[in-house]
Amino acid sequence: MGIFSEEFNSLEDVFRHELKDLYDAEHRIIEALPQMADKASNSKLKEAFEDHLRQTEKHVERLESIFEHLGIDAERVKCDAMVGLIKEGSAVLSAEGDADAIDAGLIASAQKVEHYEIASYGTVRSFARRLHNQYVAELCEQTLEEEKSTDELLTEIAESSVNPAAA
Repeated sequence: MGIFSEEFNSLEDVFRHELKDLYDAEHRIIEALPQMADKASNSKLKEAFEDHLRQTEKHVERLESIFEHLGIDAERVKCDAMVGLIKEGSAVLSAEGDADAIDAGLIASAQKVEHYEIASYGTVRSFARRLHNQYVAELCEQTLEEEKSTDELLTEIAESSVNPAAA
């Protein structure tokens, strides 16, 4: 918490804060994914990162639609969790060694990010439902399903090729 702490007096306040936090997180992911794709050796993993970058850009557009729908500015509130996850993942980006082992590390880092996003989008979707905002709930549900699919794809790549090769 900084000098300018927020005040939460309602679920709506928390909801808006969480949306702004997600907006920041998605922007940070957009900055990190090209580096991850460049570092990946496995072609399926590289492609998954590149595809997820395009998907994440759509997630940002969805969040901007949500902000517009709510009549609030699309602002970023620093997502300390994403800062930490990306910082942790940067160790893999700077690592040297076996390409398959590095790919396994990239997947581990990416799945931590996906799990954070799954939790966050599930939360804002639930908040939107409670606040009787079906439009926002549906947009969050779309993104949530895409994040789950990405997580499943990363697991499939890890289990079918990267982890056996790294072992």
